[in-house]
Amino acid sequence: MVQASKVAKSVLGPALLGVLVSLSATVGCKKDEAPPPLPSAAPAAAPTPTEALQLAPEPEPSAAPVESAKKVGTGAPAQSFAKCCAALTQNAASAPEPTKTSLTQAAGICNSLVAAGKTGPGVVSAIQGLLRGVGMPSACL
Repeated sequence: MVQASKVAKSVLGPALLGVLVSLSATVGCKKDEAPPPLPSAAPAAAPTPTEALQLAPEPEPSAAPVESAKKVGTGAPAQSFAKCCAALTQNAASAPEPTKTSLTQAAGICNSLVAAGKTGPGVVSAIQGLLRGVGMPSACL
């Protein structure tokens, strides 16, 4: 009888375990619900017929050009940029080499722009572009 009980334990144990696992799988998990149906696409609207676009003739330009009565100007006069160029040259003389090259180039461009009569923020931006992170002299601001 001892041998029969060993056989029963060896067969019934795994069989009962399989039954319990299958029951827990069916009872414990819910099935996924089907997703809700997608809304149907609206039918494409039929294009409405449009009339051809008529272009109006352009008005004739007047013979006399309109000049503004007020002259608008910004920036410093060329005289102050000459001071800026002198300050750049002076700073280049005492600067270490990588900075000296940038200051010398900026001073050269500054002198050529002042000689050409250029003024305004364009001169300042040209000088700032050449300085490559080196501080601008206060005479240039």
